[in-house]
Amino acid sequence: MVGVSQDVAERSAESAPPRPRRRPTSIEALALLLVFGLAARPGLTALFGEPAARAWIARFVAVMVQAIPFLTLGVVLSSAIAAFVPAGFFHRVLPRRTAVAVPVAGVCGAVLPGCECASVPVAGALVRRGVAPAAALTFMLASPAVNPIVVVSTFAAFPGQPEMVGARLAASLGAAVAIGWLWVRLGRTEWLRLPAHRHHDAGPWPAFWSGVRHDFFHAGGYLVIGAAIAATLNTLIPEAWLTPLAEHPVLGVLALAVLAVLVSMCSEADAFVAASLTQFSPTAKLAFMVVGPFIDVKLAAMHAATFGRGFAARFAPAVFAAALAAAAATGMVLL
Repeated sequence: MVGVSQDVAERSAESAPPRPRRRPTSIEALALLLVFGLAARPGLTALFGEPAARAWIARFVAVMVQAIPFLTLGVVLSSAIAAFVPAGFFHRVLPRRTAVAVPVAGVCGAVLPGCECASVPVAGALVRRGVAPAAALTFMLASPAVNPIVVVSTFAAFPGQPEMVGARLAASLGAAVAIGWLWVRLGRTEWLRLPAHRHHDAGPWPAFWSGVRHDFFHAGGYLVIGAAIAATLNTLIPEAWLTPLAEHPVLGVLALAVLAVLVSMCSEADAFVAASLTQFSPTAKLAFMVVGPFIDVKLAAMHAATFGRGFAARFAPAVFAAALAAAAATGMVLL
Protein backbone atom coordinates (compact mmCIF):
# COMPACT_ATOMS: atom_id res chain seq x y z
CA MET A 1 0.00 0.00 0.00
CA VAL A 2 2.84 2.35 0.78
CA GLY A 3 4.34 1.73 -2.66
CA VAL A 4 1.02 2.38 -4.36
CA SER A 5 0.59 5.64 -2.42
CA GLN A 6 4.07 6.79 -3.37
CA ASP A 7 3.41 5.92 -7.02
CA VAL A 8 0.13 7.88 -7.00
CA ALA A 9 1.84 10.85 -5.34
CA GLU A 10 4.64 10.84 -7.91
CA ARG A 11 2.19 10.70 -10.82
CA SER A 12 0.07 13.49 -9.38
CA ALA A 13 3.19 15.60 -8.89
CA GLU A 14 4.19 15.02 -12.52
CA SER A 15 0.72 15.92 -13.80
CA ALA A 16 0.43 19.04 -11.65
CA PRO A 17 0.98 22.29 -13.58
CA PRO A 18 4.30 23.99 -12.92
CA ARG A 19 4.22 26.87 -10.49
CA PRO A 20 4.52 30.26 -12.18
CA ARG A 21 7.78 32.05 -11.57
CA ARG A 22 7.33 35.03 -9.27
CA ARG A 23 8.47 38.31 -10.71
CA PRO A 24 10.43 40.65 -8.46
CA THR A 25 8.42 43.62 -7.24
CA SER A 26 9.42 47.23 -7.89
CA ILE A 27 10.45 47.57 -4.22
CA GLU A 28 12.79 44.58 -4.54
CA ALA A 29 14.24 45.95 -7.78
CA LEU A 30 14.80 49.35 -6.14
CA ALA A 31 16.48 47.68 -3.14
CA LEU A 32 18.84 45.75 -5.43
CA LEU A 33 19.64 48.96 -7.32
CA LEU A 34 20.43 50.79 -4.07
CA VAL A 35 22.66 47.94 -2.86
CA PHE A 36 24.50 47.98 -6.18
CA GLY A 37 24.90 51.75 -6.01
CA LEU A 38 26.33 51.64 -2.50
CA ALA A 39 28.71 48.79 -3.34
CA ALA A 40 29.94 50.40 -6.56
CA ARG A 41 29.97 53.95 -5.24
CA PRO A 42 33.75 54.60 -5.59
CA GLY A 43 33.81 53.41 -9.19
CA LEU A 44 30.61 55.26 -10.09
CA THR A 45 31.92 58.47 -8.53
CA ALA A 46 35.05 58.31 -10.67
CA LEU A 47 33.06 57.42 -13.79
CA PHE A 48 30.49 60.20 -13.48
CA GLY A 49 33.19 62.69 -12.61
CA GLU A 50 34.54 62.52 -16.17
CA PRO A 51 33.65 65.49 -18.42
CA ALA A 52 31.98 63.26 -21.02
CA ALA A 53 29.83 61.61 -18.36
CA ARG A 54 28.80 64.99 -16.94
CA ALA A 55 27.87 66.16 -20.43
CA TRP A 56 25.83 62.98 -21.00
CA ILE A 57 23.95 63.45 -17.73
CA ALA A 58 23.21 67.11 -18.51
CA ARG A 59 21.83 66.26 -21.95
CA PHE A 60 19.81 63.32 -20.68
CA VAL A 61 18.26 65.42 -17.91
CA ALA A 62 17.57 68.26 -20.38
CA VAL A 63 15.60 65.98 -22.71
CA MET A 64 13.66 64.46 -19.81
CA VAL A 65 12.88 67.84 -18.22
CA GLN A 66 11.62 69.14 -21.57
CA ALA A 67 9.58 66.06 -22.35
CA ILE A 68 8.01 64.92 -19.05
CA PRO A 69 5.55 67.84 -18.60
CA PHE A 70 4.26 67.47 -22.14
CA LEU A 71 4.16 63.68 -21.90
CA THR A 72 2.05 64.07 -18.76
CA LEU A 73 -0.24 66.53 -20.54
CA GLY A 74 -0.62 64.16 -23.47
CA VAL A 75 -1.34 61.19 -21.23
CA VAL A 76 -4.00 63.14 -19.33
CA LEU A 77 -5.62 64.32 -22.57
CA SER A 78 -5.56 60.86 -24.13
CA SER A 79 -7.06 59.27 -21.02
CA ALA A 80 -9.74 61.99 -20.86
CA ILE A 81 -10.60 61.37 -24.51
CA ALA A 82 -10.84 57.62 -23.92
CA ALA A 83 -12.91 57.94 -20.73
CA PHE A 84 -15.21 60.93 -21.24
CA VAL A 85 -15.61 61.65 -24.97
CA PRO A 86 -18.26 59.55 -26.73
CA ALA A 87 -16.97 57.58 -29.68
CA GLY A 88 -19.48 59.17 -32.04
CA PHE A 89 -18.24 62.71 -31.31
CA PHE A 90 -15.27 62.50 -33.67
CA HIS A 91 -17.37 61.06 -36.45
CA ARG A 92 -19.61 64.13 -36.22
CA VAL A 93 -16.70 66.61 -36.15
CA LEU A 94 -14.45 65.19 -38.85
CA PRO A 95 -15.54 64.81 -42.47
CA ARG A 96 -16.57 61.31 -43.45
CA ARG A 97 -14.15 61.12 -46.35
CA THR A 98 -10.73 60.34 -44.92
CA ALA A 99 -8.93 62.28 -47.65
CA VAL A 100 -10.82 65.42 -46.57
CA ALA A 101 -10.49 64.65 -42.85
CA VAL A 102 -6.69 64.66 -43.14
CA PRO A 103 -6.23 68.42 -43.80
CA VAL A 104 -8.96 69.23 -41.27
CA ALA A 105 -7.03 67.24 -38.64
CA GLY A 106 -3.87 69.12 -39.62
CA VAL A 107 -5.57 72.47 -39.02
CA CYS A 108 -6.96 71.23 -35.69
CA GLY A 109 -3.44 70.28 -34.64
CA ALA A 110 -2.17 73.71 -35.59
CA VAL A 111 -4.41 75.53 -33.13
CA LEU A 112 -3.78 73.28 -30.11
CA PRO A 113 -0.64 74.00 -28.04
CA GLY A 114 1.38 70.90 -27.34
CA CYS A 115 4.76 69.27 -27.71
CA GLU A 116 5.49 66.13 -29.70
CA CYS A 117 5.57 64.06 -26.51
CA ALA A 118 1.96 65.06 -25.81
CA SER A 119 0.66 64.46 -29.32
CA VAL A 120 1.70 60.79 -29.54
CA PRO A 121 -0.57 59.40 -26.78
CA VAL A 122 -3.39 61.71 -27.90
CA ALA A 123 -3.16 60.27 -31.42
CA GLY A 124 -3.31 56.77 -29.95
CA ALA A 125 -6.48 57.69 -28.05
CA LEU A 126 -8.05 59.13 -31.21
CA VAL A 127 -7.43 55.89 -33.10
CA ARG A 128 -8.99 53.90 -30.24
CA ARG A 129 -12.03 56.18 -30.46
CA GLY A 130 -12.55 55.31 -34.10
CA VAL A 131 -10.80 58.24 -35.80
CA ALA A 132 -9.21 57.23 -39.08
CA PRO A 133 -5.49 56.54 -38.53
CA ALA A 134 -4.58 58.92 -41.37
CA ALA A 135 -6.35 61.82 -39.63
CA ALA A 136 -4.95 60.91 -36.20
CA LEU A 137 -1.38 60.70 -37.55
CA THR A 138 -1.78 64.04 -39.33
CA PHE A 139 -2.92 65.62 -36.06
CA MET A 140 0.03 64.00 -34.25
CA LEU A 141 2.52 65.55 -36.67
CA ALA A 142 0.90 68.97 -37.08
CA SER A 143 0.18 69.74 -33.42
CA PRO A 144 3.80 70.04 -32.21
CA ALA A 145 5.07 71.54 -35.46
CA VAL A 146 2.80 74.53 -36.10
CA ASN A 147 0.94 75.30 -32.87
CA PRO A 148 0.80 78.91 -31.57
CA ILE A 149 3.60 78.45 -29.02
CA VAL A 150 5.95 77.24 -31.75
CA VAL A 151 5.01 80.20 -33.94
CA VAL A 152 5.79 82.66 -31.14
CA SER A 153 9.11 81.00 -30.30
CA THR A 154 10.13 81.03 -33.98
CA PHE A 155 9.32 84.74 -34.23
CA ALA A 156 11.46 85.33 -31.13
CA ALA A 157 14.37 83.27 -32.46
CA PHE A 158 14.33 84.93 -35.90
CA PRO A 159 13.38 88.58 -35.26
CA GLY A 160 12.77 90.53 -38.43
CA GLN A 161 12.51 87.33 -40.50
CA PRO A 162 8.77 86.59 -40.91
CA GLU A 163 9.59 84.57 -44.01
CA MET A 164 11.25 81.96 -41.78
CA VAL A 165 8.09 81.61 -39.70
CA GLY A 166 5.94 81.32 -42.82
CA ALA A 167 8.29 78.75 -44.32
CA ARG A 168 8.18 76.65 -41.15
CA LEU A 169 4.38 76.69 -41.06
CA ALA A 170 4.01 75.87 -44.75
CA ALA A 171 6.58 73.08 -44.79
CA SER A 172 5.40 71.45 -41.55
CA LEU A 173 1.70 71.52 -42.34
CA GLY A 174 2.34 70.37 -45.90
CA ALA A 175 4.47 67.44 -44.75
CA ALA A 176 1.89 66.42 -42.12
CA VAL A 177 -0.94 66.39 -44.65
CA ALA A 178 1.26 64.53 -47.16
CA ILE A 179 1.92 61.79 -44.60
CA GLY A 180 -1.81 61.53 -43.88
CA TRP A 181 -2.63 61.16 -47.56
CA LEU A 182 0.19 58.65 -47.94
CA TRP A 183 -1.41 56.55 -45.19
CA VAL A 184 -4.77 56.77 -47.00
CA ARG A 185 -3.05 55.38 -50.08
CA LEU A 186 -0.67 52.80 -48.64
CA GLY A 187 -1.35 52.39 -44.92
CA ARG A 188 -2.69 49.19 -43.37
CA THR A 189 -4.63 48.96 -40.14
CA GLU A 190 -2.83 45.75 -39.14
CA TRP A 191 0.42 47.73 -38.85
CA LEU A 192 -0.99 49.40 -35.74
CA ARG A 193 -0.50 47.52 -32.48
CA LEU A 194 -2.12 49.73 -29.87
CA PRO A 195 -1.68 48.62 -26.24
CA ALA A 196 -4.92 47.18 -24.86
CA HIS A 197 -6.69 49.25 -22.20
CA ARG A 198 -8.67 47.57 -19.48
CA HIS A 199 -12.42 48.17 -19.56
CA HIS A 200 -13.92 49.61 -16.37
CA ASP A 201 -17.60 49.14 -15.61
CA ALA A 202 -17.38 51.32 -12.49
CA GLY A 203 -17.56 54.52 -14.52
CA PRO A 204 -15.42 57.00 -16.47
CA TRP A 205 -13.23 58.16 -13.57
CA PRO A 206 -11.72 54.71 -12.80
CA ALA A 207 -11.11 54.30 -16.53
CA PHE A 208 -9.46 57.73 -16.65
CA TRP A 209 -7.03 57.08 -13.79
CA SER A 210 -6.26 53.59 -15.05
CA GLY A 211 -5.45 55.03 -18.48
CA VAL A 212 -3.21 57.71 -16.97
CA ARG A 213 -1.19 55.15 -15.01
CA HIS A 214 -0.97 52.73 -17.92
CA ASP A 215 0.02 55.24 -20.61
CA PHE A 216 2.46 57.21 -18.46
CA PHE A 217 4.54 54.23 -17.41
CA HIS A 218 4.26 52.55 -20.81
CA ALA A 219 5.32 55.59 -22.85
CA GLY A 220 7.61 56.94 -20.12
CA GLY A 221 9.82 53.87 -20.26
CA TYR A 222 10.37 54.34 -23.97
CA LEU A 223 10.99 58.04 -23.41
CA VAL A 224 13.83 57.19 -21.01
CA ILE A 225 15.36 54.89 -23.63
CA GLY A 226 15.04 57.53 -26.33
CA ALA A 227 16.50 60.25 -24.11
CA ALA A 228 19.47 58.02 -23.25
CA ILE A 229 20.13 57.34 -26.95
CA ALA A 230 19.87 61.05 -27.77
CA ALA A 231 22.28 61.99 -24.96
CA THR A 232 24.75 59.33 -26.08
CA LEU A 233 24.70 60.50 -29.69
CA ASN A 234 25.02 64.14 -28.67
CA THR A 235 28.04 63.31 -26.52
CA LEU A 236 29.81 61.23 -29.15
CA ILE A 237 29.37 63.52 -32.18
CA PRO A 238 31.93 66.38 -32.12
CA GLU A 239 30.60 69.80 -33.09
CA ALA A 240 33.67 70.33 -35.30
CA TRP A 241 32.26 67.76 -37.73
CA LEU A 242 29.42 70.13 -38.62
CA THR A 243 31.54 73.02 -39.89
CA PRO A 244 32.75 71.42 -43.19
CA LEU A 245 29.21 70.24 -43.92
CA ALA A 246 27.79 73.75 -43.57
CA GLU A 247 29.77 74.93 -46.58
CA HIS A 248 27.97 72.47 -48.91
CA PRO A 249 24.40 73.56 -49.78
CA VAL A 250 22.96 70.03 -50.06
CA LEU A 251 24.98 68.29 -47.36
CA GLY A 252 24.28 71.17 -44.98
CA VAL A 253 20.52 70.63 -45.27
CA LEU A 254 20.90 66.87 -44.83
CA ALA A 255 23.29 67.30 -41.89
CA LEU A 256 20.92 69.51 -39.91
CA ALA A 257 18.01 67.19 -40.70
CA VAL A 258 19.97 64.26 -39.27
CA LEU A 259 21.11 66.41 -36.35
CA ALA A 260 17.48 67.21 -35.53
CA VAL A 261 16.76 63.48 -35.29
CA LEU A 262 19.72 62.89 -32.99
CA VAL A 263 19.49 65.81 -30.58
CA SER A 264 15.74 65.33 -29.84
CA MET A 265 14.96 68.96 -29.05
CA CYS A 266 11.53 70.09 -27.92
CA SER A 267 9.62 71.75 -30.77
CA GLU A 268 9.03 74.83 -28.64
CA ALA A 269 12.75 75.45 -28.17
CA ASP A 270 14.39 74.16 -31.35
CA ALA A 271 14.10 77.51 -33.18
CA PHE A 272 16.66 79.07 -30.84
CA VAL A 273 19.11 76.23 -31.52
CA ALA A 274 18.55 76.59 -35.27
CA ALA A 275 19.16 80.34 -35.08
CA SER A 276 22.47 79.74 -33.28
CA LEU A 277 23.79 77.59 -36.16
CA THR A 278 24.90 80.67 -38.05
CA GLN A 279 27.28 78.82 -40.38
CA PHE A 280 24.38 76.98 -42.05
CA SER A 281 22.03 78.27 -44.76
CA PRO A 282 18.44 79.34 -43.99
CA THR A 283 17.12 76.22 -45.76
CA ALA A 284 19.29 74.00 -43.57
CA LYS A 285 17.95 75.74 -40.45
CA LEU A 286 14.44 75.23 -41.76
CA ALA A 287 15.11 71.51 -42.22
CA PHE A 288 16.24 71.31 -38.60
CA MET A 289 13.00 72.91 -37.39
CA VAL A 290 10.71 70.87 -39.64
CA VAL A 291 12.26 67.41 -39.21
CA GLY A 292 12.76 67.57 -35.42
CA PRO A 293 9.09 67.76 -34.35
CA PHE A 294 8.22 65.00 -36.83
CA ILE A 295 10.78 62.36 -35.94
CA ASP A 296 13.70 62.00 -33.55
CA VAL A 297 15.10 59.18 -31.44
CA LYS A 298 12.78 59.77 -28.49
CA LEU A 299 9.75 60.07 -30.77
CA ALA A 300 10.68 56.85 -32.58
CA ALA A 301 10.73 55.09 -29.22
CA MET A 302 7.36 56.60 -28.26
CA HIS A 303 5.85 55.64 -31.64
CA ALA A 304 6.96 52.06 -30.98
CA ALA A 305 5.39 52.18 -27.51
CA THR A 306 2.08 53.61 -28.72
CA PHE A 307 1.56 52.01 -32.13
CA GLY A 308 3.97 49.06 -32.21
CA ARG A 309 7.50 48.51 -33.42
CA GLY A 310 6.39 47.42 -36.89
CA PHE A 311 4.58 50.72 -37.37
CA ALA A 312 7.55 52.72 -36.09
CA ALA A 313 9.94 50.96 -38.47
CA ARG A 314 7.79 52.02 -41.44
CA PHE A 315 6.71 55.41 -40.16
CA ALA A 316 10.10 56.88 -39.22
CA PRO A 317 11.77 56.79 -42.69
CA ALA A 318 8.58 57.97 -44.43
CA VAL A 319 8.19 60.92 -42.07
CA PHE A 320 11.87 61.86 -42.31
CA ALA A 321 11.75 61.85 -46.12
CA ALA A 322 8.52 63.86 -46.26
CA ALA A 323 9.72 66.47 -43.77
CA LEU A 324 13.11 66.83 -45.45
CA ALA A 325 11.56 67.16 -48.93
CA ALA A 326 9.01 69.72 -47.70
CA ALA A 327 11.69 71.79 -45.99
CA ALA A 328 14.00 71.75 -49.00
CA ALA A 329 11.23 72.67 -51.46
CA THR A 330 9.80 75.41 -49.22
CA GLY A 331 13.26 76.81 -48.54
CA MET A 332 14.02 77.09 -52.24
CA VAL A 333 10.79 79.02 -52.84
CA LEU A 334 10.44 81.21 -49.75
CA LEU A 335 14.02 81.62 -48.50
